Amino acid sequence: MASQKEKSGQYAQGGGSFADQGKEMASQAKETGSSVMEKAKDMGSSAVEKARDMASNVGHKVGDAASYVGHRAEDATSAVGSGMKSLAGNIREHTPQGGVLGTATGAVADTLESGGRYLEEHGLSGIGEDMTNLIRRNPIPAVLVGIGIGFLIARATRS
Repeated sequence: MASQKEKSGQYAQGGGSFADQGKEMASQAKETGSSVMEKAKDMGSSAVEKARDMASNVGHKVGDAASYVGHRAEDATSAVGSGMKSLAGNIREHTPQGGVLGTATGAVADTLESGGRYLEEHGLSGIGEDMTNLIRRNPIPAVLVGIGIGFLIARATRS
């Protein structure tokens, strides 16, 4: 019986085909691995590109929806302003013109009319700009008002 060492030597010398087959199989495995890796890279980059496109589309749709909601809010604000002006006109028509009551209702009607005109002309964006300017001019009172409003909301929701 031949020893293991002799057999392996025989295969390596006389049966060079085993070594060649092993090298060929290793080469094929390497090529297959490279091919699979290349396909995986292509699929990965394709998936990333599709995800990017989908995210971009979602972003555009969200922007469009926000714009639509913003326009609807501006329209609603303008309608509220128009309603306030109309209410001011009704108050003037249906209340006494003279005396203490007439003076009080006239002041209420004037305030409603000027507020309605402001809402129609400036809308929500104008309110936001005016609030920003007011807070910049008076930062400490604005912080105190914010704390007070937060306190009241906390008390109202705690019960």
